Amino acid sequence: MENGSWKVYTRRPGLSLPVTIAAPFRHTRKEQLKKNEIVYYLAFERGWMNIEQANLLLIRAKEEGLIAYEGDMIRLLFDVQSVEIPLGFKPSASVFRKSDPQEELLQRIAVEKCVPLTLIVAEMNAIITQEFDGNIRPEGAVIILAKRHGVECSDMLPALRENVLKK
Repeated sequence: MENGSWKVYTRRPGLSLPVTIAAPFRHTRKEQLKKNEIVYYLAFERGWMNIEQANLLLIRAKEEGLIAYEGDMIRLLFDVQSVEIPLGFKPSASVFRKSDPQEELLQRIAVEKCVPLTLIVAEMNAIITQEFDGNIRPEGAVIILAKRHGVECSDMLPALRENVLKK
């Protein structure tokens, strides 16, 4: 993910990682923070998690391309102003799980088109079986589906490509 290209869809419950990691930067109005400042904010100031979980959250944020270390400082790789932190926000346990780009894109399509996720999954499966006779990966089918519905997916392409290469 490139700097500034990360779109945050805060309405989706599974994407509270960017919101959680943005919160200490937003609260302090700083562009860079030390690791211990972020851990203190998450564990003690907000009480959202314990110290071990806060450290795990920083590892996850780095894996997802949300933060970068510059010496002993950490900076966000997305615009903190693009993140809305809802009143009373508290991160769910999903911030500790690896994201599945295929699932995220399916959810994004469902949210933007205001249709149930089950219908979007059925449509993806129809692309796989009826249009390609099973000769396309789900990652490819979900990209076709996003294009057909006019849903932006370019930010998901690297993660989807990596998913295919892992299998």
